Amino acid sequence: MVTVTLFRTLDMNQVDEIFSESEGHAERFAVGYLDYLSTMLKQIDTKQIVTVITALMDARKQGKTVFFIGNGGSAATASHFANDLAIGTRSWDKPFRIVSLTDNLAVITAIGNDDGYDLIFERQLRVLMQPGDLVVAISASGNSPNIITALNYAKANGAVTIGLSAFDGGQLAKMVDMNIHIPTNKGEYGPAEDGHMILDHLIGSFLTRAVQASA
Repeated sequence: MVTVTLFRTLDMNQVDEIFSESEGHAERFAVGYLDYLSTMLKQIDTKQIVTVITALMDARKQGKTVFFIGNGGSAATASHFANDLAIGTRSWDKPFRIVSLTDNLAVITAIGNDDGYDLIFERQLRVLMQPGDLVVAISASGNSPNIITALNYAKANGAVTIGLSAFDGGQLAKMVDMNIHIPTNKGEYGPAEDGHMILDHLIGSFLTRAVQASA
């Protein structure tokens, strides 16, 4: 059994600490990692989750589009979120209009090559976004330049902005209209992205059943 004191400082990578205390034993590491995730998840503010669910339901009622953005693992989460909300909810008569801006490689590479990687999401929002649409930014650090640039454009042009953050929240947590924060220490990308994926399935599961109940 690995006993780990969690959340000591924001500078300590807890996953490194768990590995050190496991003395290289895979099972001990697994126990410590899962214990850490359990403690972390219990600290998420469920009121933040309710606020985001309400915003998504309102977007559906109003026929607004929800755009997801993210980099790396968060790009994969953006794609997964788009699938689960747009298709997984099975709401065909009044669908959730969801678009992941991480999925069109031709568009992303064209913008990155011609205008710069910092603009890969902002340029797509210029083409697709309408006032009242939602932009959901997923970022562990909250400081990725292309995320911040996209959010600045969205806020300046009438969109509702939502963040899924981790670490200390970064710039993202300070600028979005609403945010769900995963309370990890800096640099803990695995637990941060684990938390974001759980939010995907939590929110998607609720919305699927809420749509079915109101049919």
